[in-house]
Amino acid sequence: MIIAILVVVGLCFGSFVNALVWRLHEQAEVASKLSRSEKNPSKKTRELRVEQQRLSVLKGRSMCPDCHHELAAVDMVPVISWLALRGRCRYCGHPIMPQYPLVELVTAGLFVASYIWWPVAFGTAQTAIFALWLLLITGLMALLVYDIRWKLLPSRLIYPLSAIATFMAITAIATAHSPWAAVLNAILAVAVGGGLFYALFQASSGKWIGGGDVRLGFLLGLVAITPARSFLFIFLAALLGSLLSLPLLATKRLKRNSTIPFGPFLIIALIVVQLFGTAILNWYQRVFIGL
Repeated sequence: MIIAILVVVGLCFGSFVNALVWRLHEQAEVASKLSRSEKNPSKKTRELRVEQQRLSVLKGRSMCPDCHHELAAVDMVPVISWLALRGRCRYCGHPIMPQYPLVELVTAGLFVASYIWWPVAFGTAQTAIFALWLLLITGLMALLVYDIRWKLLPSRLIYPLSAIATFMAITAIATAHSPWAAVLNAILAVAVGGGLFYALFQASSGKWIGGGDVRLGFLLGLVAITPARSFLFIFLAALLGSLLSLPLLATKRLKRNSTIPFGPFLIIALIVVQLFGTAILNWYQRVFIGL
């Protein structure tokens, strides 16, 4: 029963991710045009302001990304509507990217996987942390999609997610056996998670890594909650990035001066660490350190 509920909720949150990502990008585009047009106000300026209101995340109605026709309820059933419409808009016939059902399915899958492999027994505190984790996954999925499509990690997403991560950390610290040790671990985790990327950013003047990756590193370090888990998600992200980029370089499908967004690898690695980090670290200590 719980898994069925998580599937439905995950599909709905995945649909929200798709709408959120598109609206944030369109808002940025409209804001850029509006800033230029306001120097010489015209009818176009008024049209842009109306469009800005329509793109509101909280107040705007769902619409087709291409023709901007408002969608009916039957058009917005996760996955099923896309299949029923054969991947095309009912109103303009334009193809709807497979990204939409894919994000919905992946989000639902992550909700279920998190419940199945949650590393700590569920109690009052862990249930609260789990609920916050599901909200965090939703935002991280939005960041992942945004970074893949536009190679940018918007602060408008990172800052609210940092607030959620802070509540998660406070709950974990408050219920820890040694709260002060937990506070110290959290500080070190944040320092490791974001400090390395900040050093790379400063050393390269932003050429090796972007400011969004630095902010994301601090955020994910807070979620990791211990320095060992922060080191682990950075290592896994680098490993995943290498496993993808090296074959592409070898087959010349990727050039040496090409840029690959690193945010998705960090996010995937953090999810792995959140669910399996303790088991991985215990295995490493047992096999390589003999503890």
